[in-house]
Amino acid sequence: MKTPQLHAVILAGGRGTRFWPKSRARRPKQLLPVVGERTLLQQAVDRLRPLIPPDRVWVFTNDLLRLRIRRQLPEVPPRQIIAEPLQRNTGPCIALAARLLRERDPDAVMAVFPSDHLIADEPAYLEIIRKAGAEAAAHPHLVVLGIEPRWPDTGYGYIQFPEGTKAGGNKAVKVLKFEEKPNAERAIEFVDAGNYCWNSGQFLWRASTVQAAFDQYMPKTVEALSGLPRLGSRGFYRSLRQLYPQCENLSIDYGILEHADNIVGFPCKDFGWSDVGSWEAVYSLAHKDQDGNAGHGAVELLDARGNFVDAPAGKLVALVGVEDLVVVDTKDALLICPRSQSQKVSAVVKGLEKAGWDSLL
Repeated sequence: MKTPQLHAVILAGGRGTRFWPKSRARRPKQLLPVVGERTLLQQAVDRLRPLIPPDRVWVFTNDLLRLRIRRQLPEVPPRQIIAEPLQRNTGPCIALAARLLRERDPDAVMAVFPSDHLIADEPAYLEIIRKAGAEAAAHPHLVVLGIEPRWPDTGYGYIQFPEGTKAGGNKAVKVLKFEEKPNAERAIEFVDAGNYCWNSGQFLWRASTVQAAFDQYMPKTVEALSGLPRLGSRGFYRSLRQLYPQCENLSIDYGILEHADNIVGFPCKDFGWSDVGSWEAVYSLAHKDQDGNAGHGAVELLDARGNFVDAPAGKLVALVGVEDLVVVDTKDALLICPRSQSQKVSAVVKGLEKAGWDSLL
């Protein structure tokens, strides 16, 4: 019997608002070299290459970014860089991916990845993907990857496994429950319990398995997408623009995972995973000087400690007598905030939207 092939579905349509002012609508976080010389999206494709070649990579984005992504990923077939006509959350996007993969390969196994995460231990990570892909190929399961929590973080959702579950096992484990991002007290309870993992937002399943889940739990989306012609036909994007607004505006978590009873997970030992979710996260990954300062560009520091500074080309940024700040300067906007408050930068973007500062978005 033919072994099902593993395809990567990379979600690359986000705006990365917590990385303003560097991240903008036309050049969001995933298209920036946040850590290293390659962009986060390029790194996502690079790390999968030993397991999933570029001709089995599918990138889902929007009309604004499709051509930029084609330029960043010339090795990925242009037809497989799909532009959603509007944002309808991850549910319809993954439903569309399942439909397109089944057209090409009815036995395809989908591995769904965010486009803006970092992995330090790539060999260990790829071994987990191999195991999870084999589980998804062999059984009608929806497979999720959980990460053993390193601290009680309030910025992640959590996955509950049965009592006594230990991270790092080689077998899939039944998922009991998905928990929303908790407050600090609940996060401590989850970590102390020992059978909760961070939800990494990475999933593996046969396209046919997740299609059955969509048939049951998001039928309006299935009905809308049933009217699409084949990818590559002249009317594909015209039909997608007409039909996509009819899809339910739901995440895969709310639309499918909170209802399905065939979910298993791999509670993984940490392989150096980071969702790079804020400037504070970038600081934690960056090389630091003897005073704990980190950053990029021309920076002059005096009696300054624990700061992250991103200075634009051709401009010097000087800090005197300050601690634990994020300073990000661009040609048209400057951000200054405590590192501990960097998760709130997205609220600044919402304020700019309300105020009509479209040129800064």
